[in-house]
Amino acid sequence: MPAYHSVFLDEPNQQLIGNFALLPLRTRTRGPAMQLPPLPADVTDLTIDAAHESYDPLDEILSLFRANTFFRNFEIKGPADRVLIYGILYVSEILGKIKPGMSRRDAEKSVTNVALDTNFPIPGDASFPLNQAFEAPRDRSQAEQLRQYIMQMRQELAQRLLARVYADGATTPSKWWLSFTKRKFMGKSLEGTRD
Repeated sequence: MPAYHSVFLDEPNQQLIGNFALLPLRTRTRGPAMQLPPLPADVTDLTIDAAHESYDPLDEILSLFRANTFFRNFEIKGPADRVLIYGILYVSEILGKIKPGMSRRDAEKSVTNVALDTNFPIPGDASFPLNQAFEAPRDRSQAEQLRQYIMQMRQELAQRLLARVYADGATTPSKWWLSFTKRKFMGKSLEGTRD
């Protein structure tokens, strides 16, 4: 069975830095991403459909995370798949910061520290673990714009993941979500280690 690819592969007029797509996001976090409309009152992050105008790559990352983490190989079909790959690896990283029995408040602190950290590798940096599949930005200006976009993704993903791991007012994290902390999508992690 093949891995699940991004529905944004055919998105028209994608802005690219290297071969990483800067796709529109639905977020309140500041950054360079084009803004999608907010969700209507009858739709939530958990119930949004892929056909909805406000469905964004972060929704896709969270919905495909569990299925795709089982794959060691992933054929990249376009720039939107690179967004998906980065997002899945990032979700794995922050899930690893949430421990069983951890209160939501403690998990928020731990995950937010990672999300707000500006010292993370981007494509082209020597410590970026997927340089063989990601092109480096052309110049410093593009590198800074890519860093800002990825930072915006990271902050919004952290908030949406916490909402899922602590769904329905839970005081402890979902064991089901935490069961994926040991899995390494493509055998990689953003920390650059292999399993």
